[in-house]
Amino acid sequence: MSKEIGITSKKNEDFSEWYTQVVLKAHLADYAPVKGLIVLRPYGYSIWESLKLSLDQKLKATGHENGFLPVLIPESLLSKESDHFAGFTPEVFWVTHSGETEIGDRLALRPTSEALAYSMYSKWIKSWRDLPVKINFWNTALRAEIKATKPFLRTSEFLWQEGHTVHTTREEAEKEVIEILEMYKKTVEEELAIPVITGRKSDKEKFVGAVYTTTMESIMPDGKALQMGTSHFLGQNFSKPFDVKFLDKQNVETFAWQTSWGVSWRLIGALIMIHGDDKGLVLPPRVAPIQTVIVPIYYSPSDMKLVLDKATEIKEILAKHNLRVHIDSRDEVTPGYKFHDWEMKGVPLRIEIGPKDIAKGKMVLVRRDSLKKSDLPFVDTENGIINMLNDIQQTLFENAKSLLREKTKHVTDFEIFKTEMEKGAFLHSPWCGKQECEETIKETTGADIRVIPFDAKNSDSKCIICNNASTTTAIFARSY
Repeated sequence: MSKEIGITSKKNEDFSEWYTQVVLKAHLADYAPVKGLIVLRPYGYSIWESLKLSLDQKLKATGHENGFLPVLIPESLLSKESDHFAGFTPEVFWVTHSGETEIGDRLALRPTSEALAYSMYSKWIKSWRDLPVKINFWNTALRAEIKATKPFLRTSEFLWQEGHTVHTTREEAEKEVIEILEMYKKTVEEELAIPVITGRKSDKEKFVGAVYTTTMESIMPDGKALQMGTSHFLGQNFSKPFDVKFLDKQNVETFAWQTSWGVSWRLIGALIMIHGDDKGLVLPPRVAPIQTVIVPIYYSPSDMKLVLDKATEIKEILAKHNLRVHIDSRDEVTPGYKFHDWEMKGVPLRIEIGPKDIAKGKMVLVRRDSLKKSDLPFVDTENGIINMLNDIQQTLFENAKSLLREKTKHVTDFEIFKTEMEKGAFLHSPWCGKQECEETIKETTGADIRVIPFDAKNSDSKCIICNNASTTTAIFARSY
């Protein structure tokens, strides 16, 4: 990667290198000494905190509580649900020794928490009065990613939240699955300004151990799909092996119905790819660590106090509206350096103030999304800044929707399918529902079924592979 200041790769020429430079040079994260791991820097962690706060408030408002689980899971416990365990085995990190002493039952570094959570739930749940149980865990998961690593997208340890709920009825559990998916969609679209498509995974692509998996998917500028979050209906597939049961109102012992769901810091990766440009990050105001940066411009001591006092005044006005504002008062760098620095870090709005601006009773505003400049009278500070930030948020979402439309195509011919997939796209195509055809597409093109949209309708078209009657229209894509 280039050590030069600023982003040296073009987004549309070397997407992978551009992405890596943005992550490192915008101070989001850095590589850790262990391959596959990254260190999240304060600027990147602040974005995660914004997402965490938003989701946490929504979850608590709907009756969910936060808990904590340890990172070590005994192998004997993981193997209770054999299909689930087998699905994670290739990615599991194992602890085999305590100091120099070999331990008996190997300990897995948590790849996911179903086994651990449900072994505890079986102790806590005895009666229908104990239900529902709706616990969310903000933690990390560890899954061995050694070869194709990429910051935020594929790392061996990642930040996420995983919810695990228990219910008395199937209907209540299935309602939970959809409500969580809608909560995720609202957060991603309204906070990150990224449109998503929601629906179900195919049986081949569903979460191991689930009855079915619902998902939200988005398309990146390079034409690859990114799974943005999932919500799983587990049925009784875990309650039976882990003995999660309760006495119902008729005093009959019944196995409970369960769900699990989660999103990870992969959302930050999507944010970078969708909105970033050749200058670096472009952050939606609602998740930006700094929403507005004020750059005071002065060239003499006599001007400095005048300009800094006005900058402080503007900051205090905006802070009353809970806006995150920073005054860049560094003297060791030029205003031009500051402009490029904050553009690379994606701050949504820059305010420039100099003595001449103060004399004219106005400030200069520079939008990060379009880099357009405009003047704003000081008397219009509150409404002007707030309205512009709202407009930037909406514009980024509209631009992302345009990308989704541009990268989405309806294809019924397999030769055209192969050609379009090489370009990178979401391809809506008829599918018969058979796994053999799904696997043929994967082997031939590298694409899999990302999502079967909830509103997908069967058409008169034949399956794109076998030419038998289709049962639905699925969205295929290559993915990260």
